[in-house]
Amino acid sequence: MLAAETYVRSSPSLPNIFQYVDFRAFLVDWFNAKKASNPRFSHRGFARRAGQKSPSALLHVMRGERNLTPANQEAFARALKLSDTEAEFFGWLVKLGQATSDLERNEAWERISTTQRALGARRVEGAAFECLTHWYYPAIRELAHRADFIADADWLAARLRPTITPAEAQRALDVLFEFELLARDPDGRIRVTDATVVTAPEVAGLAVHNYHYGMLARAREAVERFDPEERLLCGSTLAVPEHLLEQVRQEVFALHERVLNLCDREASADGRVYQLSVCLFPLSDAPESN
Repeated sequence: MLAAETYVRSSPSLPNIFQYVDFRAFLVDWFNAKKASNPRFSHRGFARRAGQKSPSALLHVMRGERNLTPANQEAFARALKLSDTEAEFFGWLVKLGQATSDLERNEAWERISTTQRALGARRVEGAAFECLTHWYYPAIRELAHRADFIADADWLAARLRPTITPAEAQRALDVLFEFELLARDPDGRIRVTDATVVTAPEVAGLAVHNYHYGMLARAREAVERFDPEERLLCGSTLAVPEHLLEQVRQEVFALHERVLNLCDREASADGRVYQLSVCLFPLSDAPESN
């Protein structure tokens, strides 16, 4: 974690790197700011500062046509005249942007969001990602529909399946209230609002992946955790003609929408929180086209 007190801006006229989650967007804004203050500044000049043979190295990276190697990353940080703290943060932005697995992206995002929280930068996006990436956040929000709901960490931790820690429950409550996904009425009652959360586009896909990973793990546990009367797990292995795939997808989606609408119409204060996951995914490659 980078402590807030170590933060030093390299120049007040240049963009604040800690406001970014996309290193290429930062490079574009940095170059434009340098060009605005010095019209003679060029990609060639940056390449000389960074020790790059290609005069268009910066341009290729900004356009996403070239990635940064560890050596080039350090050279770019020097050419950008980043402080040690900024250079370290820049490294995590590069890791996020060039990661090849969700594990790597999650590690990078954790370091980025932790630093941004410490600095008060892009706090909203970080918390929004948190809402989508932990399975128990939406579960707690849905639990708030119940008449016996108590906004208490110990009470919540004991009622989720599987149970979570009181610390996890308290963090979820804090974020849900902060985003106004839950609200407290003047009489003290808790209600679910119509608010939605949107996370930074650079990590929106990762948040969705994390959400499905978490819920699919809960589905696997449900096989043994709950009696058949409490759950429904059905599956079929079938061959889907290519020309029917989109129709099948739409049928599955329509089923999902009908169940959501049914539960919304019959919303009550004594419901139990369930997860509805309808899965359709390939188990083979596509046939070769003639």
